[in-house]
Amino acid sequence: MIIKTLELSHFRNYEALTVSFDAGTNILYGDNAQGKTNILEAIYLGGTTKSHKSSKDKEMIRFGCEEAHIRIGLEKQKQQFQIDMHLKKNRAKGIAVNKIPIKKASELFGILNLIFFSPEDLNIIKNGPSERRRFMNIELCQLDKIYLDHLAKYNKILDQRNKLLKDIFFRPDLKDTLSVWDIQLVQYGKKIIKSRREFICQLNEIVTEIHNGISGGKERMLLSYEPNLKEELFEQELNRVRQKDLKSGQTTVGPHKDDMSFSIDGIDMRKFGSQGQQRTCALSLKLSEIELVKRMTKDTPVLLLDDVLSELDSSRQKFLLEHICNTQTIITCTGLDEFIRSRFHINRVFEVIDGKVIYEQEDAYGH
Repeated sequence: MIIKTLELSHFRNYEALTVSFDAGTNILYGDNAQGKTNILEAIYLGGTTKSHKSSKDKEMIRFGCEEAHIRIGLEKQKQQFQIDMHLKKNRAKGIAVNKIPIKKASELFGILNLIFFSPEDLNIIKNGPSERRRFMNIELCQLDKIYLDHLAKYNKILDQRNKLLKDIFFRPDLKDTLSVWDIQLVQYGKKIIKSRREFICQLNEIVTEIHNGISGGKERMLLSYEPNLKEELFEQELNRVRQKDLKSGQTTVGPHKDDMSFSIDGIDMRKFGSQGQQRTCALSLKLSEIELVKRMTKDTPVLLLDDVLSELDSSRQKFLLEHICNTQTIITCTGLDEFIRSRFHINRVFEVIDGKVIYEQEDAYGH
């Protein structure tokens, strides 16, 4: 899978942009706040309908404009695709694939598989459970459209149930309708738990091997899925906590409370890992994602690295760069020193200055 071209119009600080990427390693370098990350955000948005920053559509439209446009040209298993996305200030975004409008986000997922790695991802281990649930959801939604559908339905039912719990406080006669939402919540919740368990199991096989390579065989890393409840007990648990839910006005059990753990030699990295160990775990996790996507889709995802190298020491940098040599990668950084010093092969280099992207000759950097 290769992104060939990206075109932007009135997106963030870009008035207009057209850029062609190499199938190998592409570097976007420049000072901070020039627009490097905005390019990665546009690509991620075009592939997933979501900003990695959780930004709203209107926040991504250039100041003073009413709409923005993203166009991505890509090649996937020798087929050509074009993704067009229109962001509008006061209306839902419009999306077309090969100039045919789509109605559901699920129709877009899976066309462009992306792995986004930013400094914030290095904190996935020490941050709260919501970050780790987000990780599971993002990957599973790209890999499994059925999971995407189940998750969307579960979240919608969860919102309706929570609204009803609040309404019952003022209208107790509505209490009898709660079981209608309970049945649906259990139906989709069980499927989500099953999919997450299988996903973590598949990822675990890969992450153990990769982490072993990073640590030089000195550490053994394991992932564990920590469901809030067992799927076969979901209905029973909902009944058990019903009074608690009515009192709090929210659903207190279910997969929206799940977590996952990371351990090295049996020690929980969330609580007892050093910063170095936590970062190595996060790096192992991201590299495992790439391998899992390859296995499940029989294709290579596109890797977006947003200023991550500056956060890693030289040995982790080297391992990362060597591990991604057969993956199309778009990297943002403030300077080229690390790449030149390590004699890492760069295919295409762009300097980003105040919303303008300047292509530089690759033969100046290729080794």
